[in-house]
Amino acid sequence: MGKTISEKILSRASGCDARAGALVICDVDCAMGTDGSVPMALDYFERMDGTRVFDPDRIVFVMDHYAGEPHSQTAGLHERMRAFAARHGVAVYDTGEGISHQLMVETGRTRPGRLLVGADSHSVTGGALNAFATGIGSSDLAATMICGRIWLKVPRTIKVVLTGKTGPGVFPKDIALALAGILGADGAAYHALEYDGPAVADLDVEDRLVISNMSVEMGAKVGIFGADVKTMAYLDGRTAEPVTPVEADADAEYSREVTLDLSRLTPNVARPHAVDNVVGIGEAIGTPIQMVFIGTCTGGRVRDFHQALQILRAAGGIAPGVHLVITPASRDVETGLRRDGSLDSLAAMGATITPPGCGPCCGTAAPVPGDGVNVISTANRNFKARMGNATASIYLASPAACAAAAGTGRITDPRDVAEVRR
Repeated sequence: MGKTISEKILSRASGCDARAGALVICDVDCAMGTDGSVPMALDYFERMDGTRVFDPDRIVFVMDHYAGEPHSQTAGLHERMRAFAARHGVAVYDTGEGISHQLMVETGRTRPGRLLVGADSHSVTGGALNAFATGIGSSDLAATMICGRIWLKVPRTIKVVLTGKTGPGVFPKDIALALAGILGADGAAYHALEYDGPAVADLDVEDRLVISNMSVEMGAKVGIFGADVKTMAYLDGRTAEPVTPVEADADAEYSREVTLDLSRLTPNVARPHAVDNVVGIGEAIGTPIQMVFIGTCTGGRVRDFHQALQILRAAGGIAPGVHLVITPASRDVETGLRRDGSLDSLAAMGATITPPGCGPCCGTAAPVPGDGVNVISTANRNFKARMGNATASIYLASPAACAAAAGTGRITDPRDVAEVRR
């Protein structure tokens, strides 16, 4: 019997014949922690009598959750992270550099065939580049920093076959939400989602990042794509390390196969307070919106803001009474948007521009929605209190749909405002 992509990567990392259901001990290629997880990991590191890290070149700290250091306690946590990183030679990305998942791919640390672990659930983003990338807890991060190894249960794999072509107004977020609606919040619990099919070739790496990221919203351990010419083009110039793509065997065993015809999709919305509470946007049209958030690791890249700006211009700007918050996914994204004038245009319309990071998405930094406010967001989660206020109601949608709501003051089909394509 052949192997899936995940089985092949974990076989390489463990040095054994890794099959679904087996427990394996793997060598980790890179371990990442954020300011939301590293402080606790450092507590565990001390309790485990850690004295040095296994390889500083394979550990990364990112300060993304508390960008702007909203209070003295977070400033103290950041100082502790900086001191540990300096003492052990660990790479650290300071506040304002960007979201960990974006930085992991931008810097070339995410490559085909690698095993990446991150102390943040959305570390699954790396699967877009043919890596086995998965989230772990702070105690696992501490142990990995000490020994460079981790035990994993090899997941069974659900094959997701993507066919057809998306039409105007339909974006990667709509694909991810459609899958969440089909599989449910736990339909892929401790499974790998392996994306395949003729439509994958039409998806750019930025598109795949969104889909891999949201795989965890279906319970998946990893959401992984094969590598192709687009993967290699993205990595060109980002790494000088050898790249070894991994593909599934023709006779690999899957626990289930799901087919999604992209040509049948319309813009989607996830209604409060669950990511799998998904409907076509037509069922939500007219819902009043007071706050719009465009950014995060599922909607904060250059193309996302270009699409949003096109919609906003067609709508005549931001509607009265709407607070539009803009957060680039990284410093590189922010620099590109400043260079081409997009951020200046958004600011001139009245948008609030925040430093690159996770703060508004998870409610760890301002701005926070007011009581009873309806928010539409490009983020990956809409749980109650996700953005820092349990009385707010969060809808999830694509950057285009969020921009359409910002321009009209209500949930609106972006196709009714302007024709925008991927």
